[in-house]
Amino acid sequence: MSLTATARSPYVRNRYTWLAYFMLGYFAYVQAAPGPAMPFLRAELSLNYTVAGLYFSLMAVGMILAGLTGAGVVRRLGRPAVFWGGGAGMAAGAILLIVGRSAPVTIGGAFVMGLFGTYLLNIIPATLSDLHGPNRGTAVTEANVAASAATVLPPVLIGLFVGTAIGWRAAFWAAIAAWLIVAAASYRVALPRPAPSVAAGLKAPLPRRFWLIWVVILLATASEWSVTAWGADFMVSQVGLPRATASTLMSAFFLAMVTGRFVGSRLTRRADSLALLPGALALALAGYAVFWLAPAPVLNVAGLFLAGLGIANLFPLSLAVATTAAGDQTDRASARVSLGAGIAILIAPQVLGAAADAVGLAWAMGLVLLLLAGGGVMIAAARAARAGA
Repeated sequence: MSLTATARSPYVRNRYTWLAYFMLGYFAYVQAAPGPAMPFLRAELSLNYTVAGLYFSLMAVGMILAGLTGAGVVRRLGRPAVFWGGGAGMAAGAILLIVGRSAPVTIGGAFVMGLFGTYLLNIIPATLSDLHGPNRGTAVTEANVAASAATVLPPVLIGLFVGTAIGWRAAFWAAIAAWLIVAAASYRVALPRPAPSVAAGLKAPLPRRFWLIWVVILLATASEWSVTAWGADFMVSQVGLPRATASTLMSAFFLAMVTGRFVGSRLTRRADSLALLPGALALALAGYAVFWLAPAPVLNVAGLFLAGLGIANLFPLSLAVATTAAGDQTDRASARVSLGAGIAILIAPQVLGAAADAVGLAWAMGLVLLLLAGGGVMIAAARAARAGA
């Protein structure tokens, strides 16, 4: 049964809520920073594109490993140790990335960032869900607004710092310093506790609805990263825009992600997350179809923006539904979600790139429509599934 606004208590953010928002923004910022930093790192270490791709592949491998082991690590060490240890480990990985002077060391840093960052990531939706209960959709979506906003900062700060004495690395040091300040001020903040059955190590199978939504999360993440990886190239080769213009116009997608998640966080106060998913999916499909098929650049960019508005909410809304379906098993659910996201990030851009080599980028980009359509089938199945089945 869907929860309506009249059945919910008011959404109240406490100190831990704000801390969780910051920590998810910190994770998103550090995860996004290697992309805009890569041209400088490649030049300094004389890396080819194949080796440069390993940074992102190994980061995704770290995410997958954390997704497989995260629930067990939380059971053994407890949420506070994983929460703060994950943040510290991500900072350590970032330091390896920026102080290393060889590819193995810096790639190792990317792996450490992905591993420990995902341990941190696993804790945030689980604790927000346990803390806010029926309002978990609002909490998770607002947290993802912070994450989306944070991803806009690395290219801006790297561009600002590159001409200074510290150079592009200052953008990483700024994130590490911010985390240290917040950690020093907030380490005594209590984290929401898991349900007693989970704390005691008792596990029930995750229900069918969770796994249906897990597939939605995998497909939505694959769609988002495919557009992120290849959208600019598509606008160059198929729309006919100059490279610099295409790269700049990709900001429409990221702006739409921030805007979409902000609007989505407001809508979750009035409607159940599962009820909102079909609308987000329909907007994503319609917008992406325009982006892919439109004959004029202004329409392509408009479609890209609309697609971003829809895709923006697929992950946070699905995550809220998944943690609701998981009941007391929020730590396990969050770990499995990270596993799915890691698989999607590792595989989807590479598969689409291989398809582009085989049949051309124009046809390959059509695979994103199939990913989104598959997500629609899974959403329909989840809506039809009996709660807790």
